[in-house]
Amino acid sequence: MSLLFCRRARFITWESPGSEDSPLGSPLVVVNGNGSVNGPSVVDVGGQSPEARHLAPLTSPLLTDAGCIRNEDEEEARRKKFPTDKAYFIAKELLTTERTFLNDLQVITQSFQSVAGKEEGLPDSVRNLIASSYDPIHTFHQGFLKEVEQRLAQWEGRSNAHIKGDYQRIGDILLKNIQGLRQLTVHLQKHSECLVELERACRASRKVEAVCRDFEQQRVCYLPLNIFLLRPLHRLLHYKLILERLCKHYPPTHEDFRDSRAGLADISEMVLQLQGAMMKMENFQKLLELKKDLTGIENLAIPGREFIRLGCLSKLSGKGLQQRMFFLFSDSLVYTSRGMTPLNQFKVHGQMPLYGMTIRESEEEWGVPHSFTLFGQRQSLVVAASCASEMERWVEDIRMAIDLAEQSSSPTSDLLSTSPTDNKLLEDGGLEVESEDELCGSRSSLERQGHRGNTTVHVCWHRNTSVSMVDFSVAVENQLSGNLLRKFKNSNGWQKLWVVFTNFSLFFYKSHQDEYPLASLPLLGYSVTVPAESENIHKDYVFKLHFKSHVYYFRSESEYTFERWMEVIRSATCSASRPLLSSRKDY
Repeated sequence: MSLLFCRRARFITWESPGSEDSPLGSPLVVVNGNGSVNGPSVVDVGGQSPEARHLAPLTSPLLTDAGCIRNEDEEEARRKKFPTDKAYFIAKELLTTERTFLNDLQVITQSFQSVAGKEEGLPDSVRNLIASSYDPIHTFHQGFLKEVEQRLAQWEGRSNAHIKGDYQRIGDILLKNIQGLRQLTVHLQKHSECLVELERACRASRKVEAVCRDFEQQRVCYLPLNIFLLRPLHRLLHYKLILERLCKHYPPTHEDFRDSRAGLADISEMVLQLQGAMMKMENFQKLLELKKDLTGIENLAIPGREFIRLGCLSKLSGKGLQQRMFFLFSDSLVYTSRGMTPLNQFKVHGQMPLYGMTIRESEEEWGVPHSFTLFGQRQSLVVAASCASEMERWVEDIRMAIDLAEQSSSPTSDLLSTSPTDNKLLEDGGLEVESEDELCGSRSSLERQGHRGNTTVHVCWHRNTSVSMVDFSVAVENQLSGNLLRKFKNSNGWQKLWVVFTNFSLFFYKSHQDEYPLASLPLLGYSVTVPAESENIHKDYVFKLHFKSHVYYFRSESEYTFERWMEVIRSATCSASRPLLSSRKDY
């Protein structure tokens, strides 16, 4: 049985370098292409390097205390003008996330196709396949977004429409457009083929591979390119969740209930029809993404192999405990360390086939907290997790993978591109540099890599944590966009930002019309709570993000949006299992 079907169900800081509350070593992540707006490249996820401490990588007013501060009276008056019904805020979430989705579609239909059209090495068949599969979807969603915008304007009383009627509903528009989207299923079914064919083209031509790699360095491509290819399939899940919330909110007698229920039935059928292909493509995309982060490995994305978990464990050797990055697949466990390549890839040290492997907790045997021993057919490893919960996740996933490997009739494929002797030299040859500069990334290497240092693998390395394929699947569903007010620690003002939550990170824009984010905040390792009374945040709907000494306050516009931001952020932080806290502060 597929691991993806067996287990479908489970962030470093962003700081303004110009603000007073930017501490030394604040983990800044700048993602706008070469890493600069008015300064050079800096991507620092573990603490600032000596060179970076003297740089001003981002001096845009967006991220400084001086700009975009809203007048409090104006903000309160704006909030009181608009409707307060929960259905309105559900409809507004549809609007804000549809804007982000359309922008993501344009990465493929406009930005990438513009680049691909100039590349002679890309086969016409691939170019035409992408155009014919995504352009109709883009055109459709342009019309869908326009209808949603018009309805929200009418709902808020800002429209000059002459037609009178009750516009305080959204289910009718969703039903109409989901029925229209069903007519485009043939195009949605082609998106998996687009992902496969583009990968084939990259394998066949280094020139095409370089074009895709260079495109990923552009500011507009703020996520791995292949993620954008799967966005239309992911969006179906979002419509389903929005309609589920509407149907749960409405009483059966509400005039919008029938349309919402019919829309939910239609979108549920579409999701069921496409879900198998969607999950296979998510796994394939993840294998392709991991291949870029690894060196010394071959044949990673082969049929039948599934990604399960990646993250940090400490490996016990004659030198003591050494930090290693582990990758668990359905047939093998691979361990690596950070290399000194221009792209800061992880170099493979070894591979342990899962077939015949046993696992035993060994804290008492070795005197190392949270440790366990892996016994393979040819070698054994003693590893330690950072905490008890991390150890539990690893042990559970490894045991599950071993059981399924024992049941599988397919042989284990060798992932390594080097011989066992070479791997032994890699492990014991002392080739690693564990200095602070190496861990954080030197300025020169980061200028070459652009924002590739912001991948989940690098975040897990610096945060000493792990994520699973289940986490990635949950993250696909938990995406959110909208305006938030951000408070600087040493200021009374609140700064309005357009914020997109996706791929375990918050991405920050001046407005939804911006083509690319100016900064990001990966959330793995963070906690999300509400401020304590001692913090003197005398506002409603404020949530607090904190990791060690780094603290950020964000304010949403309603109880519904507050709870939604808390919900999606918890899905990407270490506090995901904690109960939801109170949404209001009464003073």
